[in-house]
Amino acid sequence: MSLLRALLWTVLFAVAFAWVEASVVVYLRDIYYPQGFSFPLQSLSVSRVPIELVRECSTLVMLAAIGILAGTTRWQRFAYFAVAFGVWDIFFYVWLKVALDWPASVFDWDILFLLPLPWIGPVLAPVLVSLGLIFAGLLILRQERVMPFRPTGPAWILGSAGSVIVLWTFMHDTDATLHGSMPAAYPFEVFSAGLACYAAALWVSMKGAHRRITNGNPK
Repeated sequence: MSLLRALLWTVLFAVAFAWVEASVVVYLRDIYYPQGFSFPLQSLSVSRVPIELVRECSTLVMLAAIGILAGTTRWQRFAYFAVAFGVWDIFFYVWLKVALDWPASVFDWDILFLLPLPWIGPVLAPVLVSLGLIFAGLLILRQERVMPFRPTGPAWILGSAGSVIVLWTFMHDTDATLHGSMPAAYPFEVFSAGLACYAAALWVSMKGAHRRITNGNPK
């Protein structure tokens, strides 16, 4: 399958799957937030928590599956997964806007994920992460057409640091996520540092690839 064809089907799957996810959230909000979604968060009943956790795991499995099917190498599969996840997440909010006229702005707060702790943040934050995933996925796919993508040690360190920082911004406010308090101000400065680590990791990897080509060692 050609790159463009694989990308097309990946994007179509992600857009359609985003509608399925948004539809589920519409029903959940009718049950738990009949007056409209807002913080503080309502507690899920104990019997419903495992169902929601398995649903989220299933979502990740389905997005990973499309990457595995579309790619032929480890990094191609990751790249297609990154594109699928990014498109899915962005269109999840697009479809919520269509169905519920929500969010009113990208600064509205949302509950993003439940594993291993609840994640919360303004809609803008996950959208920026998703845009970064799409960009990174496309760059990796482009490089894989020429030579294998091989991130260096510093790139792994930077990428890992970025993940820790970004995840901390989503999960650190346990008063809001676990104890029903209003969320504190989102640490956009810290979040920006996490995104900068991601960007630096990608830049270091691409610079390393250019050096390998220059030295006549593209593998």
